[in-house]
Amino acid sequence: MNGPATGRAAGTEDVFAAYGLPGEPGTDAFWAAARTPVPVPSGDGGWVALFLWRGAPATVGFESWSRPVPLRRWAGTDCWYAEVPMPARLRVTYQLLVDGAAYADPFNPAGAGADRSLAATPDAPDQPHWPVVGPDDVPPLPRTRIRWSSEKLGGRRTVHVHPAGGGGPVVLLLDGDDWLYLHPAVSAFDSAVAAGDMPPVTLVFLPAKGRKAEFGCERRLWEAVRDELLPLVAESGVRADLDRLVVAGQSLGGLSALYAALEFPGLVTRVACQSGSFWWTPDAFDRADPLAGPVGGSVAARLREHPGLPGLRVAFDVGEHEARMLPHCGLVETLTERAGATVRVSRSPSDHDRAGWRHALLRDVAWALG
Repeated sequence: MNGPATGRAAGTEDVFAAYGLPGEPGTDAFWAAARTPVPVPSGDGGWVALFLWRGAPATVGFESWSRPVPLRRWAGTDCWYAEVPMPARLRVTYQLLVDGAAYADPFNPAGAGADRSLAATPDAPDQPHWPVVGPDDVPPLPRTRIRWSSEKLGGRRTVHVHPAGGGGPVVLLLDGDDWLYLHPAVSAFDSAVAAGDMPPVTLVFLPAKGRKAEFGCERRLWEAVRDELLPLVAESGVRADLDRLVVAGQSLGGLSALYAALEFPGLVTRVACQSGSFWWTPDAFDRADPLAGPVGGSVAARLREHPGLPGLRVAFDVGEHEARMLPHCGLVETLTERAGATVRVSRSPSDHDRAGWRHALLRDVAWALG
């Protein structure tokens, strides 16, 4: 199942008992026991998950996987609920939307920033090293900050630098602010290094300013990284091995990471790419449906004419529920390997969602470093 989720009509109060919620809906005892979302088997190999909200009318908004699902009110109480069909193996980010505002789920301890929560079906694989962070928790931030005023890109931005395990090869995290403030990459990489699942690395969190412009195969971005940012990292006082640079990116960031490896082979020889936007062409956003253009987009066209990539290591991952992305990603994976690169291919139990990319990020950075 990959498509719009729909709320299933309730029959009796047994609907809540089936999810292990005792007591009369809307009572203090009921709310004291509430923990959501609660998935139960649907009988068709998938799941049905119960979502709850207390108070005003609300809608569950999912990231990428489904259209919003309105919650139903239970018999004049302050209890609003939805039973949402979910496919097997899904991890997803969601919000409760109330009067135009977004909230984290107050009954779910797993958050992603102040206004997002994470849900996973019971058959979704674990994500080791990623701690449970509530919406009120503040993830640890690196002590080292670089104020980067770029002549090539214009403007100023703050780039955080963190030496996990004392530092080592540089891992450039595109969309760096998401990995700082929504998903605690500092804690996850520290844990992975401490467990011996990857060598010590130096994380460089690169924030985006205008993702469409900067990540759409933009040469100036990578000239600025090479000529301006990385020298600042080298002078930051943090141990940083720039000869073993890994670029990690998702969606448009994944597109940009592979583009950098193709166009700047002296700079980028290791890539961790999740759900790369390989449908991209210069006119993609002018189309009513950006994904409806040539399969593999501009990157596939470039790979067909590329003289060879014998020194490149690329780990590709894409969500197994991303039906429309799979042809684009699959072609680029094949062409990259055919060009001589060392390639790893995997599929995550998610749609186009950072919640599902987290495990692949750690695993694939470690693999890229060999």
